[in-house]
Amino acid sequence: MNSALLTIISLSIFYLGYKFYSKYIAEKIYGLDDSYKKTPAHEFEDGIDYVPTNKHILFGHHFTSIAGAAPIIGPCIALYWGWVPAVLWVVLGTVFMGAVHDFGALVLSLKEKGKSVADISSKVINKRIRIMFLVFIMLLTWLVLAVFAEAIASAFKNNPKAVLPVNIEIIIAIIIGYFIYKKKFDALIPSVIALAVLYLFVWIGTYNPIDLKDLGFNNDTTIKNTWILILFVYSGIASLIPVWILLQPRDYINSHQLIVGLGLIFLSIFIIQPEITIPAIDHLNDKEHSIIPFLFVTIACGAISGFHGLVSSGTTSKQVSQMKDARMIGYGATLGEGSLALAAIIAAAAGYAMHEHGFHGHTSFPDKATAIGTFINGGAALLEQISLSKDLAKNLMVVLVVSFAATTLDSATRIQRYIITEFASATKINFLKNKYLATFISIIPAYFIATNDEIRKELWQTFGASNQMLAALTLMIISIYFWKKKKNIIPLLVPMIIIMVITIWALIIKFKTADTPLLTIINGTLILLILWMIIEGCIYCFKNYKNIKISNE
Repeated sequence: MNSALLTIISLSIFYLGYKFYSKYIAEKIYGLDDSYKKTPAHEFEDGIDYVPTNKHILFGHHFTSIAGAAPIIGPCIALYWGWVPAVLWVVLGTVFMGAVHDFGALVLSLKEKGKSVADISSKVINKRIRIMFLVFIMLLTWLVLAVFAEAIASAFKNNPKAVLPVNIEIIIAIIIGYFIYKKKFDALIPSVIALAVLYLFVWIGTYNPIDLKDLGFNNDTTIKNTWILILFVYSGIASLIPVWILLQPRDYINSHQLIVGLGLIFLSIFIIQPEITIPAIDHLNDKEHSIIPFLFVTIACGAISGFHGLVSSGTTSKQVSQMKDARMIGYGATLGEGSLALAAIIAAAAGYAMHEHGFHGHTSFPDKATAIGTFINGGAALLEQISLSKDLAKNLMVVLVVSFAATTLDSATRIQRYIITEFASATKINFLKNKYLATFISIIPAYFIATNDEIRKELWQTFGASNQMLAALTLMIISIYFWKKKKNIIPLLVPMIIIMVITIWALIIKFKTADTPLLTIINGTLILLILWMIIEGCIYCFKNYKNIKISNE
């Protein structure tokens, strides 16, 4: 298969999805014509969390918060089953499931004063489901934090040339934030300058690696765990300061970086037009890693992701300036993430074939490190074909991966703080409302999960399954909410049912095959919470069906 042709077809479907399907969803279900409503950012403006934000800046923040390392890792692992299933799930899943979910979670929160989906579930169904939802989200977010911290730490350990530019970006973002929000500069020019400075340091870092081995850390595990500790200290601090100081400007810079990175990858694809050399469909007889259900939880972000709903209703909804911006931010950013997942697939399936080691498909089921390495080397091989040096091309790819994983780490820590304080309100445990204690609780369990070698080996698919199930449960809340408003909810129900069946199936398998007691407990707890919440939703619908039907008539 010619990779350029595959790219054109896939991006065309994304374009058509935004132009027609997102418009249908916006007008016929989500009611974005209610633009007269004052958004939470204006109603509760506090300069810290509730900050009315230009839609282009907020698009950048939202885009980079959802487009972490997951849409790179998942698709590269999923190539184990061939490139056709991976591409189909990324493209169709993004247009008809993921983007609809993200858009819906954002609109729902905007219509309900910036509340999280968990909080809204109390109003939509009952108070019990709110507490269960919050516990489920806390478990998932600890898994998200552990997965991303471990991925970044591994990247820093294996690619010390990326350490300098990634950390310099923090300083650059703070400076940019000051000029945009305190000096009222237009955001575009400072962010472009910041991007140029970042790329300068990518070049400098290529020849000036910062390796902890030079500081006396000789053990690989110690190096990785040290980076994990540093990352959690950073994310804790970043989650407590106002969003305009670091979170927004860093994400805006990263949105430009992602556009440039994707642009370079797709440009090289169109110029070189490499053939995809791995099998179209593969390993269908592997019972331990069956394509159904595991393809659909291995690729989570990049198709549909419950974490996106947390970002939409946790941080983004508190910064939307106008209701009509939600379509571009909610639906559009998810298409951007789908484009990243597509680029990851092509870089691994076509670009890596040009790498010096060659690549002919995974012979055994790959892990996170293998997936990241495949994308980095494949993307770098493509960039080398358009005259970038080997070392610079590779460092650009590493910085791209780590930068987006880091923004997700920032956002996830802030979201977990919100969830813990919300849990405190729901359960009347008032001391948990302290934002510093809530932040501490946000990162400590995640640190122990990320540094436990036995757990992290099996973590990806548990994270993927729980992440997908959160998306299905969020779709359940959105469906009931708009059902009560007499809307056609078929476009919400179909993905909800598909994802529920697939993810319960996957979690039950992982529960039976878990190698550690802690992972068994995590999977078992997730299954019980899921079933309980589904039962609560079904009971509510059965009890209220006649009333809703009468009101619809």
